[in-house]
Amino acid sequence: MQILLGGHKWARRSYGFDEVSVACGSVTVDPNDTDTSFAIGPHTFRIPFLASAMDGAVSPRICQIMGRLGGLAVLNLEGLFTRYEDTDAQLERIVSAPQEEVVSLLQSIYREPVKPELVARRVREIKEDGTLAAASVTPAAFETVGRAALEAGLDILVIQSTVTSANHYSSQGVSLSIRELCESAGVPVVVGNVVNYEGAMSLMEAGADAVLVGVGPGAACTTRRVCGIGVPQVTAVADAAAARDDFHSRTGKRVTVIADGGMRTGGDIVKAIVAGADAVMIGSPIAAAAEAPGRGWHWGMATSHPGLPRGTRIRVGEMGTLEQILFGPARSDDGTMNFVTALKVAMGYCGKRTIPEMQTAEMVIAPAIPSEGKAHQRAQKVGQGT
Repeated sequence: MQILLGGHKWARRSYGFDEVSVACGSVTVDPNDTDTSFAIGPHTFRIPFLASAMDGAVSPRICQIMGRLGGLAVLNLEGLFTRYEDTDAQLERIVSAPQEEVVSLLQSIYREPVKPELVARRVREIKEDGTLAAASVTPAAFETVGRAALEAGLDILVIQSTVTSANHYSSQGVSLSIRELCESAGVPVVVGNVVNYEGAMSLMEAGADAVLVGVGPGAACTTRRVCGIGVPQVTAVADAAAARDDFHSRTGKRVTVIADGGMRTGGDIVKAIVAGADAVMIGSPIAAAAEAPGRGWHWGMATSHPGLPRGTRIRVGEMGTLEQILFGPARSDDGTMNFVTALKVAMGYCGKRTIPEMQTAEMVIAPAIPSEGKAHQRAQKVGQGT
């Protein structure tokens, strides 16, 4: 439904996680009988969780732990781990800096060039124990950084920027063709980010094996304030999922839709799946793991931009080990731990055994969901009141 804003400008209503809820089904199933697996190209993962390519969240060690737990962590190929031999010293500078100095410090630290030999080394480090290596690079850096990673044995390539299109145009013409990249990479290619049907469809038609959905919802991102760009995640994911379904009907190829950012609780993750996501990519919950490189701090990929930072450093604390955050047992009652069990229980409530089945569950517009009957929790700052 189009809403007239004024003059000739129309808009449509969009929805975020706090504005909707999932209705349980008329049949229930045992959560232990549910299957939460998803695939990217030929690779299947037991749990639909990816760790965001952010330096406070993902290191080569996190990639290995995440792989053992059944998910996938994505290393930032333009981050600290490919710029510095000794990342610990730089991480310590970042986490100990006063807030008013963080942006300028990050700009200074990330001015150090990415080193192709470190790119190759980090890929090999991830693969030492047999873990699939996935890593992210911006379109502009693919020819140098991305190629070095592929030559080192990268298993899944992620092409990622705030907004990615099938063809990027500049005054010099087309500087990167996603279609040509997907055809030549030799490994599954994940591309993002998009927020609407047209953007998702264009990347699918270009050959992407998976599409990242979300601009600005992340806890450490400020793109929505800095640039005014973004669509609330439930609507953005639903639009991308519609493109996936239409593309699959037309071609027979099912492209994986990954909701990227904005999910803090198990309930958010469940809503992202029901909206149409095949998997979710999370950053701040991973940064809160005891093994995370950020030591309880988290910052966005664009925080260090030399001219227009679009992120900030935030304190996420330490919730527990990565296994506890994903599989429990939860040490808090606010939904920020044991995400996998939360998803499986919700699937049981809805009578859905697989992720594709869960995408057919009923969703309702429910602005009262965060507050209905929760006055005591809000007053005492516990549970849903935190």
